[in-house]
Amino acid sequence: MGIVDYSLRIPKLRTNGTRSGLKIAGMDQTRTDRKPGYRNVDRMIKIKPYSAFTILLMLPLATLSHAFAQENDADDVAGPLGQTVPVAEDDTQAVTASGPTEEQLLEEFARYRQLFNDGILDEADIAAKRIIEMAIRIYGPQSRETANALNNLGIVQHSNGQFDAAIQNFTSAIEIIEVVDDRLNGALVNPLKGLGAAQLGNGRPDQARKTYTRAAHITHVNEGPHNLQQIEILESVAETFIRSGDTKAARQILDRIHILNVKHFEESPLGLLPSLMNRADWQHRAGYFDDERVTYRRAIRIIEGAGDKENPLLVEPLRRLGESFYYINASTATQQFQGVVSSGEMYFKRAVRIAEKAEDFDWNDLATTQIALADYFVNADSQRRASKIYLQVWDDLSTDDVRLAVRDEWFRDPVAIRADRLPQFAGGVQSVGSAKNALLPGEIVVDYTISARGELQELRGLAKPAEFSDMQRMVHRELRRRVYRPRLVDGVPVEAENVRLVHTFSYLQSDLDMLRAANPQPEKPEVTSGEAQAVDDVPSDDTGGGERQDADSD
Repeated sequence: MGIVDYSLRIPKLRTNGTRSGLKIAGMDQTRTDRKPGYRNVDRMIKIKPYSAFTILLMLPLATLSHAFAQENDADDVAGPLGQTVPVAEDDTQAVTASGPTEEQLLEEFARYRQLFNDGILDEADIAAKRIIEMAIRIYGPQSRETANALNNLGIVQHSNGQFDAAIQNFTSAIEIIEVVDDRLNGALVNPLKGLGAAQLGNGRPDQARKTYTRAAHITHVNEGPHNLQQIEILESVAETFIRSGDTKAARQILDRIHILNVKHFEESPLGLLPSLMNRADWQHRAGYFDDERVTYRRAIRIIEGAGDKENPLLVEPLRRLGESFYYINASTATQQFQGVVSSGEMYFKRAVRIAEKAEDFDWNDLATTQIALADYFVNADSQRRASKIYLQVWDDLSTDDVRLAVRDEWFRDPVAIRADRLPQFAGGVQSVGSAKNALLPGEIVVDYTISARGELQELRGLAKPAEFSDMQRMVHRELRRRVYRPRLVDGVPVEAENVRLVHTFSYLQSDLDMLRAANPQPEKPEVTSGEAQAVDDVPSDDTGGGERQDADSD
């Protein structure tokens, strides 16, 4: 009998904090945020970056049939070596007197998979532990099947933020596969990616980088040095550099990824579009905004080169190119800022024009494009033009229950139109990856009001621990720089009170001890709206806060 593989594929590291399309063997991939046009290009799937760094670590389901057994060697995962796995006492799964059967195991896995996909993680955790016990009793502790089951436990533990437990399970998964197979077996790639993700979530990008590098090396051995399987791993390596503040090293990795994609799609330029869009995402996260715009323009030229300048495929890169003009590199002259922002308007308008003229254009993507133009007008202080578009989209999304749910999601709360990343480490880059001291979690809790014009008002908050007042100031400065899409009620912008942001950061105990020694009574900065006059205030030419003049008269 072939190996039974009942695990879920681990997709690439994502940065948007969303649960993006899960791909399970024998099932179609679904994405609620899939962008227009890409469905018409072979093998093109839009990949969004992930701002909150949540990862879905999943491997494909295989059955006991001969056809699925042929796929098992490529997609196995694992868990703790020789570990006693806790099992829920209220086990409702019927088990024969001689022990569980393979059929019962697969049924329990289907239940686990459904629970995980539905986000019922506590019950998925229990189901994963039950699967481990069944796999051990059927196949033994030193088996690929047990490794798969234990890896799935690591998956749900990672999703629950139990990074230490997930690291133990993924590490043991690797050990089992090394014993059952060898140290260069392709089945190691998935648990290595899971381990790297857990290490990254645990605040150790240095360890994650080593793990991902080993996974990439294994793909070289098994698939060749130019294989595309390594791309998602290399993106994770780039993420470790970004988390560590080494954007130059991240850029080198992104260039390497681009070379691999260019080599693979040299005979099919349209096939290069997904990698270009993903490359631009990473360039944005690394702060290379000029490079990001160059990449979007290249994608646009490729589409236009196909002979149609009204192609719906243009909508996505045009919209994102327009959004990129909210950001400028530090080297860009300050006096050029207004001209740069204004130049983004034509891209938004062209995207809307193409989307509105295209036949059978997806309603969700059309609304997204129209809202992007309205957001631009809010950022440019043109409130009346923004309100007109918001009301139009509100009415268009008020026709059925599905659209009403989308409308509520988009307009229920204020949304930042432009936002830079908040600092993640209180001690700076040197705090990352310390081998001697574990990183500790801290919080900045901020409450504020967003006016009907999208402006932040009545800022107030606190730091935990209170000694990190400098971190609190940095968070406050960034929030005041932001411009927000206002909350809508009946299609009309209104004020939103008691908006809360909880920003988590990491610090070393030594950092806290130094602050306490230097300032026995920690400073408590002013956190009311009067803070705009405090020493940490933003420059007076910043457009992220304060009263702004309506530009509708232009």
